[in-house]
Amino acid sequence: MNHPKLGASARDAIAIAREVLEIEARAITDLIATLDQPFILAVELILNSSGRVVVSGIGKSGHIARKIASTMSSTGTPAYFVHPVEASHGDLGMITRDDVFIALSNSGESSELLAIVPLLKRWGAKLIAMTGNSTSSLAREADVHLYAGAAREACPLNLAPTASTTATLALGDALAVALMQSKGFTRDEFARSHPGGMLGRTLLTRVRDVMRAGDEAPRVSHTATLLDALFEMTRGRMGMTAILDDDSRVIGIFTDGDLRRTLEKNIDLRTTSITAVMQRGPLTIEPDKLAAEAVEIMDRDKINQLLVVDDGHQLLGALNMHDLFRARVI
Repeated sequence: MNHPKLGASARDAIAIAREVLEIEARAITDLIATLDQPFILAVELILNSSGRVVVSGIGKSGHIARKIASTMSSTGTPAYFVHPVEASHGDLGMITRDDVFIALSNSGESSELLAIVPLLKRWGAKLIAMTGNSTSSLAREADVHLYAGAAREACPLNLAPTASTTATLALGDALAVALMQSKGFTRDEFARSHPGGMLGRTLLTRVRDVMRAGDEAPRVSHTATLLDALFEMTRGRMGMTAILDDDSRVIGIFTDGDLRRTLEKNIDLRTTSITAVMQRGPLTIEPDKLAAEAVEIMDRDKINQLLVVDDGHQLLGALNMHDLFRARVI
């Protein structure tokens, strides 16, 4: 396929894109120095609230507000977005005195937000303002003001919300993560709020959900010959077999790789004991571990199969990379 050659304007686009990213990165970096007592107060205000967090904004700030509410909800801080215009036409009824209202406005003079602030304060709801103007009307009315501005927008006209919305989004993420850690939000809690898609499968799927159990897991006794082990490997079609002692405890594993190395030695398959050629003390995993942990072990030790055992090291099952692929864990 032929691609058109880049013209001067296209090459200029790369330079422009780099400048935009530098401006927006600088806007986030500049926020670091502004974090002080007000951020702590905002965290404490939300932690001490018995209600929910309500996030609101108009225009581009509204899009950022939706993202912040979504991030908080998925990390242990119940939150939802309310459109300020809809709030003036009935949706304010969703807000209670126990809630914390976070208002986003770069100028801090958004008429739609300022119209509902008096009602919020009358009801007793707490107000956190995230603006780019510390002396704005919204900042003055707020219980806590968080600066979320930018020295300049990435827009060449310095008009379109670009760097300022990026800074606000990053500050919202910082607030959400600070709350998450303060609450001791766990991986299991995160998984319960993300049951769908790849993320849910990675966090919820256990080894027992994907392993081959019972007779599906190839195994032979320590008294078996190499030929017996080959027959079992063929039956199980996992590229390996576990070797067990008289109490069904795992003492070894024999894989396709071991077979190739063994055949190079001209060993008699019928008379050679499997214990003479097996790998002793193989890696194992417990059934209640996350399947993602099995993936980590296999990647780290460059193996394709893993035996599943109980506390007494008795064989419960086995899994390989193909099983994890089929379960869409990887």
